[in-house]
Formats: sequence, C-alpha cells, structure tokens
Amino acid sequence: MTATTRTNATFWNKAADGYARKPVANPDAFERKIAITRSLMQPDHVVLDIGCGTGSLALRLASSCAHVHGLDLSSEMIRIANGKAAAQRAENVTFHTGPFDEGFTALEEGSLDGICAYSLLHLVEDRDAALARIHHLLRPGGLFVSSTVCLGDTWVPYAPLLRVMRWLGKAPTVKIVSRKTLVREVERAGFVDVTGPDVGAEKIVAFLVAKKPR
Repeated sequence: MTATTRTNATFWNKAADGYARKPVANPDAFERKIAITRSLMQPDHVVLDIGCGTGSLALRLASSCAHVHGLDLSSEMIRIANGKAAAQRAENVTFHTGPFDEGFTALEEGSLDGICAYSLLHLVEDRDAALARIHHLLRPGGLFVSSTVCLGDTWVPYAPLLRVMRWLGKAPTVKIVSRKTLVREVERAGFVDVTGPDVGAEKIVAFLVAKKPR
C-alpha cells in the first residue's frame, strides 16, 4: 500500500461514521441509477461494487443477482457495511477491505458479470490502470456502470482548493477530470457501447454504462 493510499484510507476511516449518517445528496437521481443498474443484472450474475463505502449500493443489488462483492479501502466503512448486511440477513453479499489494485486477488480475471464504480473514478490515483483492471475482471460481454464527479466540467478552480483541503486532512485525493475525457478513457480501456443515461444528476456527475466486447 502506497503512502497516498494509506493517507486516503485514514481519511475515509475517520469519515466513516459521519458518511453513514449523511443522506444522499440527490436521492431521486440515486434511485434512477440503482434502477438502471439493477435492470442490467441477471439472477446468475456475480457483481463487484468498487468503492462500496458502507454497502448501500451492494445491498440494493443483492436481490437482482447471485452474488455481490463490495470492496473499499476503508476498514471502518466495511465494518459498517458488514453490520448492515448482517441486519438485513444478506447472505449473498461479501465485503472486502483493501485498495483496488493488483493486490486484490479475491476475484479472478474474467470472473465477473458486472462491476459498479459509484463515486470512485475521480478518487483513484491512476484511472487508466483502474479501468484496465475493471476490464480484465469482467467476462466478455460484462457490464460496467460508473458515476463520477467531473470537476473538469466547471469553471470553479477546484484544484488549488482541494490541495489545501487535502493538506489540512479535510479531503482525500481528488482528480480533476471532464466527462469527455472520462468517456475517452473508458473507451481506450476497451469498453464499447458507452452511454450516459439521463438520471437527473448534477451536470458535473457523469453516469456511464459500458460493455466489455464479446
């Protein structure tokens, strides 16, 4: 684990309890995203939710597929997610703690039918590497669904503000990316049929659905 990864893990561990209590910023858009994601799942599908946080999405998907895996950098987020899974008696959900890199070996390449990355791609150090890893883990024809904050689509000078907040320990690593760049990166990773369904989200949030070619 790199120093940056450890720092980010520490940030999210401290934020976990508050994050769990915080309401969804745009519940209507979130519900539409979940509905679209669930509509893509089949009863025999095995799905991975990367950056699963406290498990809200993973647990919502559990009834639509055979098994859901959730992965998060924060052990505190996973502690809360496991508690929620136990309370809901969700027996087909497994949560894992750790970074999403080559060290994550719980799942084999080509073993997944779907991967979700909600509020994640703007937080990873190397998006190209993450997208390549996602592509490798999916079966041919597998689905990738992401929701990404694209601060590059606004005139606000977020970069210096985020540097200061990170220095003060008030923010994790956040990468500035535009929707256009993100789509290009997803396609460069080998995905096809990249679409952006309108879910009524904020303009700086890119909700994308893509497919690994058969």
